[in-house]
Amino acid sequence: MDTKLLIDVARLKPEGETFEGEVDIIDLDEEFVKPFGGVRYSLTAQLFGSELLVRGRLEQDFDLVCSRCGRDFDTTVKVDDFTVSVEVSENQQEADLTADARESIILTLPTYPVCDEACPGIEQKPARPATDDRWAALDGLKANR
Repeated sequence: MDTKLLIDVARLKPEGETFEGEVDIIDLDEEFVKPFGGVRYSLTAQLFGSELLVRGRLEQDFDLVCSRCGRDFDTTVKVDDFTVSVEVSENQQEADLTADARESIILTLPTYPVCDEACPGIEQKPARPATDDRWAALDGLKANR
């Protein structure tokens, strides 16, 4: 699997082209966020003078940890409106979109991921019993003033 998302500008048709594939560009060293597989992309690229306009969709599968209950779960992060504009020179052979695609995926990751909207979270256990008999002996005392 490729490790860079490159558009071959030199051979790009004037009316634009569609590119689809998968590229391995997410390399996070995080305990609670683990990507698996590659970033799947479906992009349309077109040259407008010296500007390369690329639009499309990105997807990446992740293994995340629920912020409520602490369990692992799998999810797919989708960027449906990926858009980037790159200035290209006449003799430039290719445009590297790796950093832009990586940033879009990472910014789309949920800040507080939950495995299910109905997740109740970690079961709360009372720290001590509801009835505490240690204070019962003081109930019969009368305070002298």
